[in-house]
Amino acid sequence: VGPYVLVTPNETRRKQLQQSKLSFAKKELDDLDQWKKKHRPGPITLVPQRLGGNESEAQVRQNQQMILMQSKYQKKHKREEYVKAKKAAEEAEILKKKAIQREKAERLEVKKRQEEMQRREMLLEDQKYKTNELLNRLDMGLPKSDSCQIANPGPESTAWKRSHAYKQALREDENRRLEEMRQEQRRKAELMEFKQKQEEETRTRTLKNEQRRYDAKNA
Repeated sequence: VGPYVLVTPNETRRKQLQQSKLSFAKKELDDLDQWKKKHRPGPITLVPQRLGGNESEAQVRQNQQMILMQSKYQKKHKREEYVKAKKAAEEAEILKKKAIQREKAERLEVKKRQEEMQRREMLLEDQKYKTNELLNRLDMGLPKSDSCQIANPGPESTAWKRSHAYKQALREDENRRLEEMRQEQRRKAELMEFKQKQEEETRTRTLKNEQRRYDAKNA
């Protein structure tokens, strides 16, 4: 580091500079205040006129009160309409779920009836098979009809005729019961199909009415 010279500050000169700065700032502030006073706006003078139209204060207040009441009523009406629409939508959804559950229950019931009918038919077929087997065993122990061509039929021929008639009657009875069960099953299936169609039409109309009311409320 090279040599340097330390100069002591001149206090008198510093004070003079500070005083001159303060006096200059004060002068500027004084000039600003004078300018504001000189350019201060004067009083405003307006021509008197009547405001508020041709209605009185009481009428204006009454109109305001009526508008406020109408606004409250409209808000209440909109809130009630929203609640009704929401409730209608929830009810429609509940009806839809109930209809689905009803269809499932009906299909299950039809399936159970069909299984029961098939089980009965199998039981009748089994009974018919066993009856035929029994009658066939009885026929094997009796003489044939062509070997009984005698003037006075004996007790064996009479027994064979009775067995044959009994066998024929059993077959006819079994066939009749089987046909009745089939017809009953057919009638039940037709009735169930007709009932399902009616319920489907009723459910469709109900859903359309609910949707129509919901759309009309939101329109």
